[in-house]
This record gives sequence, C-alpha cells and structure tokens, in this order.
Amino acid sequence: MIKTSYTLEELNERSKGNMVGFLGIEFTEITDTYIAAKMPVDERTKQPMGLLHGGASVVLAESLGSIASWMMLENPEKQAAVGIEINANHLRSARGGFVYAKCYPLKIGRTVHVWDIKISDDKGDLVCASRLTTAIIEKR
Repeated sequence: MIKTSYTLEELNERSKGNMVGFLGIEFTEITDTYIAAKMPVDERTKQPMGLLHGGASVVLAESLGSIASWMMLENPEKQAAVGIEINANHLRSARGGFVYAKCYPLKIGRTVHVWDIKISDDKGDLVCASRLTTAIIEKR
C-alpha cells in the first residue's frame, strides 16, 4: 500500500535543516505496509526530569505520518499532506538510548489519511501509541 519508490536516503535528506533533523530522527525502513524511524533519547528530546519529552514523541509520530502521507501523494508537485489531528498516549518512560517508531496506514482516502504510529524503547516495550490524521490539499 505504501509507495516504496522512495529511498531511505531521500527521506533522510528531506529531514536536514528542519525539526526532524534537529531532533536526530532517522528513517530506517520502508516497506509496502509501514515506514519506520528511530530517534535518540538525549538532551534534544528529554524534558528537565531526564525522561523522553512527550512532545518529542509527538514530533516523531507526526513526522512519520506526514512523510508517509507525502509518499502516497499522486502529484507531490501540486499536492501537500498536512496534519489536522494527532493524539498520543504516553504509556512508558524512556531515559536513554533510542526510541523506534513504526507507522501503519489505517485509512488512505483521496483527501484524508489516518495513520497508526507505535513508539517502542530499546527493549521493545511500547512507549507511546499515536494516531495522526492528515488532509491532502492542493498547493497554492
């Protein structure tokens, strides 16, 4: 279902010079059913108590879902995918290492995409469960 004509190199190149790159998010896998990325749990992504910041988890989830929607566009020159709703349940803390996210499509429509994003820690324990809705719009 996910277009796999994009490479990890292309996705990671798009991340330079924006929040995705600043937080150290790296795309790690593209399949026809999901895309995956990892993010370090370090001084860029922790809150003052030394735990992974919930906002950093949301950035990871929205970045993955937005890129996944972009990968699904029929005409990326004339269309854009924009987030219109995201929720996140923070289920477990992380203090170091990396967190790993996988993004699966729940609904791919002509004008709306819905994504399920699960974020796990180095042990494979679920840290955050998120759902993102994107709207497909015409660029101006």
